[in-house]
Amino acid sequence: MTTAVQSHGAVVPQPVHFDDLDAMGVLHNSRYAVLVERAIVLWWAERGVSFSGGRPTTPDAFNVVREYQITFHRPIRGTGDVDVRFWLDRMGTTSADYRFQVTSPDGGTVHAEGRRVNVRLDPATMRPAPWTDHGRTIAAGLLRG
Repeated sequence: MTTAVQSHGAVVPQPVHFDDLDAMGVLHNSRYAVLVERAIVLWWAERGVSFSGGRPTTPDAFNVVREYQITFHRPIRGTGDVDVRFWLDRMGTTSADYRFQVTSPDGGTVHAEGRRVNVRLDPATMRPAPWTDHGRTIAAGLLRG
């Protein structure tokens, strides 16, 4: 799956499967975080920042979610594709402050939106560590201008 880069971030299509739905036939609230996670991980992996054999391909792949906030607007009813649109609002020394929207493929309906903050860690100490210059160069394509 190839992700698209827009002037202020990325758009990554994600499938909603039958087992993502709750008893009412709508996407379960916990699955939105999974959609966002998969979209962000895919975007970075397509740029060489991922894991292989259980090890990070670059130091910037070793990061964790520190904060997560989501507001739900319109339920996703049933299976099919949705778009995850995301961008970086700010790239700090050790943190990356993402904003995101889960939308219909045409972008006309915003199902949910929110914020996610990742922190890069040093694998030896598990303490915050600065993003590399290489990671910052890649992330520049996500920074809202």
